[in-house]
Amino acid sequence: MPETIPSIILDCDPGHDDALAIVVAARHTNLLGITTVSGNAPIESTTYNALVMKDLLGLDVPVHKGAMCPLVAEPQYATYVHGESGLDGADLPAPTSTIDSENAVEYIIDTCRATEGIWLVPTGPLTNIAMALRLAPDVGHRIAGISLMGGGTFGNRTTSAEFNIWVDPEAADIVYKYGGPLIMAGLHVTHQFRATQPRIDVVKAMPGQLASVLGDLMQFFTNMYMSRHHGMDGGAVHDPLAILVLTHPHLFTRKNAHVVIELTGTHTRGMTVIDERDLREVKDGNCDVLMTVNAQEAFDVMTQAIKYFSH
Repeated sequence: MPETIPSIILDCDPGHDDALAIVVAARHTNLLGITTVSGNAPIESTTYNALVMKDLLGLDVPVHKGAMCPLVAEPQYATYVHGESGLDGADLPAPTSTIDSENAVEYIIDTCRATEGIWLVPTGPLTNIAMALRLAPDVGHRIAGISLMGGGTFGNRTTSAEFNIWVDPEAADIVYKYGGPLIMAGLHVTHQFRATQPRIDVVKAMPGQLASVLGDLMQFFTNMYMSRHHGMDGGAVHDPLAILVLTHPHLFTRKNAHVVIELTGTHTRGMTVIDERDLREVKDGNCDVLMTVNAQEAFDVMTQAIKYFSH
């Protein structure tokens, strides 16, 4: 366990797994704020969903609306996984909270300048983070690091590209080159962290509105995953791992490697190219690539976080 509780800004595009990441962040980090980005659904939907989760958890944190489209590419959405709303599958209470601003990038810059040592935790496309680093290069020296969900040794949106990186590879390129501590929770580790039916049933058996909503969301997500994959016994709950590696690092193994983003390949645009060669000329690592997770213990941590907030 870390000696101190990490202070984080969670940059997300809720999303079923982002919703669960918000719960883990609320329980185990000093969650300074939530910023939203277009990704799993359009920006209006992801921002609405962030406010839903804020209210369900009773959080007193600001929510700042961010980028509505990638830096260069046309926007793309993952409605084929998360549904049209981004959080299909549950009866969501309408939020009573409202956003604090429509300028997430400015919020990120100002907060990181005011308080050094913050972790940025992006669990969607990296547009907001890249814009902050580009507009305020000093931010890269003020933060503790960036822990992101994205990439991997294989793809899901294409053969070689994971969705978050594929949506905005130009933004990812900026982030992977920023020069400070970088942790990557890619598909090869997040696919080990699955919402199997027994794990979902534990959440569904808990009392309270939050557990009821999240149980239904997890069921929808897992059913969708199993309908689209051969041989998966549950939906891969990607995003909480980017937080859990900061709060429960003992649950992971990692490998430091040099990782670059492919921007132009016909079949490989958005690929995280991880250099695992055992050669002296290989460049020094710029990224801690998570390799394995103790899935059951990590799921227990997440489940207990749900229980803590569910009344």
